[in-house]
Amino acid sequence: MDKKATLTLADGKSLDFPVLTGTIGPEVIDIRTLYGKSGMFTYDPGFLSTASCNSSITYIDGDAGVLLYRGYPIEQLAKHCDFLETCYLLLNGELPNASQKGEFVSTVTRHTMVHDQLTRFFTGFRRDAHPMAVLVGVVGALSAFYHDSLDINNPEHRKISAFRLIAKLPTIVAMAYKYNTGQPFVYPRNDLSYSANFMRMMFAVPAEEYKVNDVLVRALDRILILHADHEQNASTSTVRLSGSSGANPFACIAAGIACLWGPAHGGANEAALNMLEEIGDASKIPEFIKQVKDKNSGAKLMGFGHRVYKNYDPRAKLMRETCYEVLNELGLENDRLFKLAMALEKVALEDDYFVSRKLYPNVDFYSGIVQRALGIPVSMFTCIFSLARTVGWIAQWNEMISDPEQKIGRPRQLYKGAARREVQPIDKR
Repeated sequence: MDKKATLTLADGKSLDFPVLTGTIGPEVIDIRTLYGKSGMFTYDPGFLSTASCNSSITYIDGDAGVLLYRGYPIEQLAKHCDFLETCYLLLNGELPNASQKGEFVSTVTRHTMVHDQLTRFFTGFRRDAHPMAVLVGVVGALSAFYHDSLDINNPEHRKISAFRLIAKLPTIVAMAYKYNTGQPFVYPRNDLSYSANFMRMMFAVPAEEYKVNDVLVRALDRILILHADHEQNASTSTVRLSGSSGANPFACIAAGIACLWGPAHGGANEAALNMLEEIGDASKIPEFIKQVKDKNSGAKLMGFGHRVYKNYDPRAKLMRETCYEVLNELGLENDRLFKLAMALEKVALEDDYFVSRKLYPNVDFYSGIVQRALGIPVSMFTCIFSLARTVGWIAQWNEMISDPEQKIGRPRQLYKGAARREVQPIDKR
């Protein structure tokens, strides 16, 4: 028997609505007919209790600290798969076999070059422009160069656009960095892996041969896997909302990048790193914790807590392990910020104030330290996030386009402005 939820209005009238059940997770009340039946909308700022779509891509159980990509735990994917395998999974629903992976990697590799005229775009920006500003502009301009695959109703066009975005984002991100530092662009090499290629494009210079460090490459690959998708967050919802109007995929991804740029979303790892710098020394942690508890101090514990996770972020555990691996490889076991981070984490996890509020470390707490150790400057952190999340955005966008129930996004509002009134002549105002 189908489940129903009953809403009783102030006048005593009762309305029934279907209850939808997913594979796992909370049930959902289908209120699409609410306005037609009652003349009322729901009010849900921030969409805290609203499911905007149905999806088969990513599942999060914030209370249990669970993150699944297409049903696979993030811990298993981060340990047993590389980033392009994860991309294949998000796009196609299943992990690739050896033959499928080989073909997928080959296709991505063949698309890593960008149109030569695109490189001239960078000269239109100031050298000191924020790399995210450059990224928003250049990615948005891709549709002007690759307009042979913009028919969103053509599955083959969507597939080509997906390959182009996944393949070209590392090249564009690296170019944004090189332009900012005044160094010449480094072009991709087809004999390197996805992450190794990106690191070479970021850090190689013509004066000497670049040596690939497998430990560092694996660390970057893990960062990309952990950030590849995260359900219906602000930037993903932005991509879906943009796509619901029929906008081309390059424009939609540029919109997602713009949303991710916000400090409350993609800038959290930078904020956590800045917080550690401000604390400076483990001896100052007790005073800092005291300030955090004081609501009037303005001090915030960055890198702890999450909008969804009310348990230890599963990605944080993996990033912590990666921290150890990278710092050991580079001989930075006594890195000041990492030791400070571990000391702060220990204090916070043993303090009832934070434990009772379920403020556990999230992935941003450690990812900034790892990226800093890899040589990535703070200004590039959100660009790396954008690079990783692009595949999730594409998978979500493609799922939305293929969903027969999807309509153009049109949130409603609770109007609190002036009631109808008449315009007065200017001499009577």
